[in-house]
Amino acid sequence: APVVLPHRAEHAPVVIRASTVIDGRGTIVRDTSIAVRGSRIAALDPAARKATYDLRGRTVMPGWIDTHVHIGNHFGRGGRAETPGETPVEAALYAVENAYAMLTAGFTTAQSIGGRGDRELRDAIARGVIPGPRLLTSLEWITGGAPDAIRDEVRQRKRDGADLIKIFASRSSREGGGRTLSDEQLQAACGEAKALGLRTVVHAHSADSVEAAVG
Repeated sequence: APVVLPHRAEHAPVVIRASTVIDGRGTIVRDTSIAVRGSRIAALDPAARKATYDLRGRTVMPGWIDTHVHIGNHFGRGGRAETPGETPVEAALYAVENAYAMLTAGFTTAQSIGGRGDRELRDAIARGVIPGPRLLTSLEWITGGAPDAIRDEVRQRKRDGADLIKIFASRSSREGGGRTLSDEQLQAACGEAKALGLRTVVHAHSADSVEAAVG
């Protein structure tokens, strides 16, 4: 099972002893220690004597990344993906529960693409007061409008603190997945996001919407 290490001061050096280390670059290292300084891995040091955490008998690997989640989504009281009557406090607690569950499952980064409450949860995790993966969020999504209005919306997302921009270029698969944005609209959204240093994620189901999104 994944091991969740307690939060430590950013400046405190940490040495993790492990029997097996998967370095994420195609190499497996046996019987070594991982030296961590601040938030970065400084070195793999098999000669390290004193371990902050002794994980011999276990395998240590880079944290997993989930690139598409909605961190606040959950099943409601009736066991369905519907939450009628849910209070804002209940919704927030479910999001915290999901974040903790993801972290303990080995995910150290999650990209949540759609949810205004994501910003406050992201910031609380970053402060170290709530356990969870590093959270990236689009806050909301862009569905249409005149090109200039779309550019304004992208700039507003940036001001609101979004880490990336999500764009709906097609209907959902339940509605047939047909294309909904023109080339000009897509270029306005993606071009403005790029100019602001933000990545874009495009929801596209039909072949023509996928081709337009990657074109």
